[in-house]
Amino acid sequence: MSDRIEPTVDPTAEPASPPRAAPKSALDQLSRIEEKAARIEEKFARYEAVFGRVENRLDAAAQRVEIAAKSVDAVELATEVSALRAKVEKVPGFAALVTTAFVTAVTTTVLLILVLKFAPGLLK
Repeated sequence: MSDRIEPTVDPTAEPASPPRAAPKSALDQLSRIEEKAARIEEKFARYEAVFGRVENRLDAAAQRVEIAAKSVDAVELATEVSALRAKVEKVPGFAALVTTAFVTAVTTTVLLILVLKFAPGLLK
């Protein structure tokens, strides 16, 4: 005895009947369905075109916003630079530093000469 299952063909099965011609109402219904599908495709194409234009406008608006944001950053940067420039302008220049050094040297020399000239007499 074999445990294997063999496929069998039923010879009594009837062959499939040939396709019948579709009735006129079915053809009309099919044509209406095709027309609706065509209208839906046209609507889809119109919406796709609208969405394409909207996408282009959004891209342009995003670029304008980005440029505006960069200009705002530039304005803030210009404000910071002008504040830094004002602080730097308050710092004395090279000529002022040299003049201060010269006045300090002359004053120190004069005071040292006066101390050397009059200090020995004060100590006695």
